[in-house]
Amino acid sequence: MDILDGSPPCSTFSIAGNREKDWGKEKKFREGQSAQVLDTLFFDFIALAKVLQPKVVVAENVKGLLMGSAIDYVRRIYKDFDNAGYYCQHFLLDASKMGVPQIRNRVFFVCIRHDLGVHFLKISDLFNVEPYINMDFNEPKIFYGGFADYMGKPYGKRMKEMFDNRKEGDIDMSAAYLKLTGKRGFFNQNYLYEDKVCNTLTAHVDSTIPFKSPVYLSTSEVCNISTFPQDYNFCGLSPHYICGMSVPPVMMAQIATRIYEQWLSKL
Repeated sequence: MDILDGSPPCSTFSIAGNREKDWGKEKKFREGQSAQVLDTLFFDFIALAKVLQPKVVVAENVKGLLMGSAIDYVRRIYKDFDNAGYYCQHFLLDASKMGVPQIRNRVFFVCIRHDLGVHFLKISDLFNVEPYINMDFNEPKIFYGGFADYMGKPYGKRMKEMFDNRKEGDIDMSAAYLKLTGKRGFFNQNYLYEDKVCNTLTAHVDSTIPFKSPVYLSTSEVCNISTFPQDYNFCGLSPHYICGMSVPPVMMAQIATRIYEQWLSKL
């Protein structure tokens, strides 16, 4: 096996979640799997790599894994990969610099087996030795206007009222909600402008909405934002949910290409 790639469930590390309050607690997946402790699944993935011994292992997680107390998990990840027989390094990457029309920051642990990594070793500082691989990307930005079709489902009455009270430059619906009700709210309904790159797409259908038209993003737009094929079979699940929970395929393809060009093709 050349590459083992995985994205161990990472909601407990998300900056949008409860973080430390959920660590060590059992949680259920929306798809119906049995309850389990999500923050330990990363180490189960490393244990699998230890058994299978692929040449390269790639593991993806959220940006929040590098923040605050979660850094202790990162230290253990490095230790467990080393015990499994791998050199490990991590990269915080932005999908919008990798040919994806979406600002999506994700952490990728890229690991190569000890017996192979010795061919690419370099001294990165006084203490660390790691196999060199270039993961710097600077692809041109892709703006929403390049594929906007405004064919999504129309708003209901409440959302439409706030939309009608929006102003150019509004980031989200909160200003209109405050104007109409005198209350604070609707900060999570973020506007998407044609001359901007889409912010991180979430699993919620109303988290990213076009500024120009009172409709939700269409399935075609969601697929484009996440670089999924237009004919992708979502098996009855919401495209917003699947794409909002997934690593954009083009993002992963860019990483796999670098691994092949710089490591695997030279072994």
